[in-house]
Parts: sequence; C-alpha cells; structure tokens
Amino acid sequence: MALSRRRLTTQLSARVVPTILLTLVVIAGFAFSSAKREIDHVYDAQLINDANVLWNLLQKRLDHPEFNRPVAFRDLDFAMSNQLALNDDVDDYADAHMFRIWKGERLAIYSSTAFETDQPISAPGLSDVLYDGELWRVYTLPVPPRGITVEVGEKVALRETLVANILLNLVLPLGVLVPLIGASIWLGLHGGLKPIRGLVEQIRSRSPDDLSLVRTDALPRDLVPLGRSVNQLLGKLARSLTAERRFADNAAHQLRTPHAGLKLLLQMLQQAETEEERDEIIANLVRSNDKALRLIEQLLRAGRILHQPVEMREVALHDLTASVLADLGPRISQKRQEVTLDGPDTAMVRADEPLLRLLIENLVENAVKYTPDDGRIAVEITEAGESRWCLAITDSGPGIAPKDRHVVFQRFHRVGAPKQEGAGLGLSIVADIALRISARISLHTPTSGQGLRADVLLPRAHIR
Repeated sequence: MALSRRRLTTQLSARVVPTILLTLVVIAGFAFSSAKREIDHVYDAQLINDANVLWNLLQKRLDHPEFNRPVAFRDLDFAMSNQLALNDDVDDYADAHMFRIWKGERLAIYSSTAFETDQPISAPGLSDVLYDGELWRVYTLPVPPRGITVEVGEKVALRETLVANILLNLVLPLGVLVPLIGASIWLGLHGGLKPIRGLVEQIRSRSPDDLSLVRTDALPRDLVPLGRSVNQLLGKLARSLTAERRFADNAAHQLRTPHAGLKLLLQMLQQAETEEERDEIIANLVRSNDKALRLIEQLLRAGRILHQPVEMREVALHDLTASVLADLGPRISQKRQEVTLDGPDTAMVRADEPLLRLLIENLVENAVKYTPDDGRIAVEITEAGESRWCLAITDSGPGIAPKDRHVVFQRFHRVGAPKQEGAGLGLSIVADIALRISARISLHTPTSGQGLRADVLLPRAHIR
C-alpha cells in the first residue's frame, strides 16, 4: 500500500504554526509576568498611601478620650435599597482590606475586617502575613514621636484574582487569534507555492520528446536556481539522447556491412558448383560471422559503460594489469609477442575495478592487434606526482600520426592499419571509462620512434 504523503503547504504550515504559537505563548508569559509585577508594585504603593492617609486623617482624633479603648469602624450596608449599592465583586473587594491603628501596644481603631487583637503588630514596612489560613500583604507605618502604628493590609488572593482575570483576557483573544493566524499562514503558503505548481505543470504537460528549456523569467528569485537546475538536467538529457541516437545510427550502419557480406556469401554458397568453392565460401562465412560477433560485443560494452554504476574503491594496479595480461596470454602467444610488466606491486589507485579492467583490456588488445608477430609490448607502472600513478602501454606497431590522435577516441573512427579488423570502438570505450573513473589518457610516440605509447593517469588511493 502506498504511503500517504502530506502536501508541501501542510508540511510548511506544520513547521511555521507551532513556532508562531510558541512565540505567542512566550510573549503572553512575559506580559503576564510583567503585569503581575506591576500589579504588586501598584497595590503595595496603594497600601503605603492608605496608611499615610489614615494617619493624616486620624492623628488629632487619636488624643480624644473615646479612643482610650478599641473603636471599630462599621461598614455601611449597601444591600438595603441603596441605589448606590456595590455589586458582589466590589463588596468582596472591600472585604479583602483591613486596617488597624495602635497607640503603643494598645489597639485604638480597627476595621470590621481587621485581624483579631491576638494577632501581633506586623514588622515595619511591607510584609506577608498568614492569618486564618489566608495570606495577606501588610504595610506597617510606625510614627515614633507619638507612639502610633498604622497597619494596613489586603488579601493576596485579591491580587491573584486580578492577575487571573488579566490572564483570561489574554487567553480568550489568543483562542480566536490562533485559528485565524493558522488559516492566514496556510493561505499565504498556498499562494506562495503557486510558482512551484506552475513549474511542475510546465514539466508534466510536455511530451516525452520535448526537452526544451522551461521558462524561468516568471519565477521568484529563490526558485530561479531550481529552474536553472531543471534546465541543466534537460540539457544533459538532450545531449545524452542525441549521443544515444547517433550511436544507434552508427551501430546500425556498422552492422549493415557484415550482414550484407553474410547475405552475399550465402547466395554464393547456393550457387557454388565445386566442393573447393563451398569450403572457401564457408571459411569466409566463419570469418565474417566472427567479425560481426566482435562488433556486437564491442557495441554491448560501449552501451554497458554508459549505464553501469561506478563504485570507486582502492585497486591494486599491478595485480589487475597482470591479471589482464594473463587472460590475453593465448592471443599474445599466438602472435609470438614479447610482453613485459614493470613497476611497483604496491601501486594502489582509486577506481571502479571492473571498468578499470575493461580499460586496460582494450588498450592491451589494441597493442596486441597492431603489433606485428614477434613484436614487443611494454607495460610500465610509474609514479606521476604525489596524487597519481601512470600506466604506460607501449607497442611496436605502426603508431598513430600526431594529427589523428585527437580523433581516434571518437566512436567508429579508424585511422592507419586498414588491414586490421575492427569497428573503431576500442579507444572510444577507453575514453568513456576514463571520464567515468576520473582518469586521464594521452597518446605519444615512444622514445624509439616507432609504435604508440598510451599513458593512463589514475588517482592514487590514500591508504590510512
């Protein structure tokens, strides 16, 4: 079953929305903390102000004889048909406050909501007092010359309720704002991805043979590299298909010649009158068939190189070359050629081993093919700087003129030695392999002045 895949808009929204939500939560947290701190400051300042107001209002009356005993201030009853009566919340707010005024150690005036007399005077200044299971914030104002102490307090729960209301007023708008933000982000991303959908539609609506470049002039600046990369890929595909078509056309042309020769020989075999003629025609048929088989084999090799995956690893160059020479031993012995291999057996290169083997095999086969009987072929491995090894294959054949060396790596191109059978694919295969394994190949005239030397520079393997 195919795995379901989310749309790009949904994926981007899933990344952006949580970030925005986290930002809103952090902002709300800072706002809540700041509001709580400011509320504490304001309410503490109000307590200090209330204490000073009480002192200034009552400082003269405290000398009156009626304050020789504790006097309680009574609250007005706002519930008895008073049109100015406070609502329940404000009434609760009033009940959360208290004050006490002391003359020395004696309580003189107190509110109906004040602490009991057994509750000692709080420490001067601001302090937190736990009374009857509730936490109070108390400000104590001592007046030393008169021996008077003014004590004003309010329940901490009052502040907490106010802070909770502020938090609620923050959360409710966010609850409405967050879905709107999420929808706006989704719509914005959906519209912002429209150029990508247009690019996809350009590519999807094309026919298989249409490899023309896509338009990038209408793409946003951030998508221009994507459009250019697509165009580069299309260009590579166009060049690859052109090369494949050219290769197929050339291969068909090359195969047509041996096929026509076989057909002609078969017709001649039908018309042969003597046994000697039949034997000679059959021998020619065998040779033509062998030539066609070699051509087909080289065509398959060339096609395989284009699509074979490359696996670069450390390869022992001396051992691999010796193995190739051993495999070609029967053909070398048949021509009675002398082949030597020189160089350090510790030479390690970085390459794809099957492709490197095919490269060496094609170069040695060419050397064997064009070197006359009883000729000499020298294979040598030398260092070429700190980063490369050089594999040099020198034959004693007719060689290639300098003016033709740059074209012999093209497919089906043959120069010199016209009597030698071949399709002109050996060196083109070598060139293709060298390109894929980051090797460099060049052709030179040997120091003896006769034959051809092929130098292959291979990346050195770094052994740790």
